[in-house]
Amino acid sequence: MIVAPSFLTADYANLEKEIASVSAASWLHFDVMDGIFVPNRTYDHGMLKMIKNFSNQFFDCHLMIANPGEVIDLYAQSGADLITFHLEAAKNQAHDIIQRIKRLGVKAGLSIKPDTDIETLKPYLDVIDLILIMSVEPGKGGQAFMDSAVGKIRTLFNWRKQGHHYWIEVDGGINLETAKKVRQAGCDIVVAGSFIFNRCDRDRAIQELAHAK
Repeated sequence: MIVAPSFLTADYANLEKEIASVSAASWLHFDVMDGIFVPNRTYDHGMLKMIKNFSNQFFDCHLMIANPGEVIDLYAQSGADLITFHLEAAKNQAHDIIQRIKRLGVKAGLSIKPDTDIETLKPYLDVIDLILIMSVEPGKGGQAFMDSAVGKIRTLFNWRKQGHHYWIEVDGGINLETAKKVRQAGCDIVVAGSFIFNRCDRDRAIQELAHAK
């Protein structure tokens, strides 16, 4: 599996060193929260622009914000390789936002909250590059993994056999045990924060998740 470290729990006073400590991961996950769509607030596109100065990783940008269509240009210009937004925040404009992201030369992802029906993703399976399943309520780190995510991943994996070409990503409560569950269900990418950044040997933590079976 691809491992995308989320640096919410990193030491922001030594951010360049912290990002270097997870350079074994080919992806880096950005959790963008606006304090409106989700309770917490993090950073904006300026964080991508800053980290682009010292990282050549794939920038996996997850917008947990109320009006994603208004800011996608800023994130594309700041270095995002993939922009994922929430279907719940799209206000019936998801198709338009997806096409706008792709016109910017960036891959497009869709995410849903734990209580959102997986069937709501069906109209987008032919046009989306990635589907992100939240295995916790979005908005803060350190929550426990919701097992309902496993069934959603398995459903997406089965739908993909019908000729679709999206990645399946999961975010929330990822550790070695839950990584094994989601991999067996068909997940391609795991987002992990605390499991990696609370370890002294972060390279090893990344490898453990990447090879979880």
